[in-house]
Amino acid sequence: MSELAALPRQAARAYARTSTWAGILAIYIGARLITTALMLAATGLSGAPGSRFGAHATIASFVSGWDAQWYWYIAVYGYPTTLPLGPDGHITQNSWAFLPIYAWISQAVGWPFGSWGLGAVLVTLVAGYLCCLVLFRMMRGRIGRMAAVWTVVFFASGPLGALFQVGYAEVLNMLFLLLALDALIRRRYVRLYPLIVLMGFTRPGVLAFALMLGLMLVLRWFRRAADPLTRREVAHYLGLGVVAVGAGFAWQVIAGLATGVPNAYLETELSWRGFWMPMDGKAVFSPFEGWLTAMPYWAKLLGLPGWLGIVVLVVLVVLFAAALIAGRGVRRLGPEIRLYAASYALYLLAVFFPQSSTLRLMFPLAPLWGAVGWRRSWWLRGAVLLVGVALQWVWIANVYGYADTFWRVP
Repeated sequence: MSELAALPRQAARAYARTSTWAGILAIYIGARLITTALMLAATGLSGAPGSRFGAHATIASFVSGWDAQWYWYIAVYGYPTTLPLGPDGHITQNSWAFLPIYAWISQAVGWPFGSWGLGAVLVTLVAGYLCCLVLFRMMRGRIGRMAAVWTVVFFASGPLGALFQVGYAEVLNMLFLLLALDALIRRRYVRLYPLIVLMGFTRPGVLAFALMLGLMLVLRWFRRAADPLTRREVAHYLGLGVVAVGAGFAWQVIAGLATGVPNAYLETELSWRGFWMPMDGKAVFSPFEGWLTAMPYWAKLLGLPGWLGIVVLVVLVVLFAAALIAGRGVRRLGPEIRLYAASYALYLLAVFFPQSSTLRLMFPLAPLWGAVGWRRSWWLRGAVLLVGVALQWVWIANVYGYADTFWRVP
């Protein structure tokens, strides 16, 4: 037993002698092999009645399935100038809901091969590896080398591991986000300007980064006696905030100008809500309304009283806030990551309608894995890894394997 207990420490010492890029690559390849095995297993489940992928699904069909089809459509056909309308005269689902950077880069990478799907998976795979390198560098200075390694392990092998191998924009956006957080931590402000613009045209959510910049400026102001805040830094914070807010609203303006419908983007996004929850008339957006409406709705679908959904929401918000404020592991990650996590959570609460994609939209909170990686218990780390892989299988099996009902949409 003593020899068995010593194995993790021996492995850690051996890993410490490995160069960073090679060690992270080994972890990443191992995680991708696990995900590939799980996706192969899921192809055998797709024969279920009603499966989106049919009886002969392959990993290639998974890669190009669901939202990946929208990105492919954007790469090939672009965006409509005339918005599609349903029988009731309301705008229906269309490609304006998806930002263009990932679609275009995947098209460029896949062009030599004559395959957008191959380009998409290559972009995602490479971006994922670069994410791991940046995440490791961010965490090493905050929680130590071995804890940073484990953070990468959890990140690459967690419940959303399939995102590293399908045609979704999340991983590319995560790369831009991690580079931006790393630049902010290192106070390399000039690097942030192009990264913010790239985030703004890859995935929605850059407004959360804008809020985080504002909160960081306030924090730095109150800490200026111990950590001097120069006028140049103030100017950068304000300039970066303006760029982030502009990038956050730019797509709405572009969609409005291209279609002649000022609220084209918002109406397009709201068209997805009707798929989940019957609407009386036209859906109207108001901040935080999505969660307050949806939580009682989902509770009733489960046969529970509607008010219980609100109670669950309040409990989750309180627990998350308490972890960010008082959690020992989270506090070690630094104010930039903690304030971004708070800002992004607030953004989701303000604009999102909770449904089957909720877990996927939690992906930008991945730097919080550092709070788990910081724990030095090998048994805890191993247990977290096993649970993460198990949940990854649950996610893959449902959204790619069975893929036969409304709550199995990734």
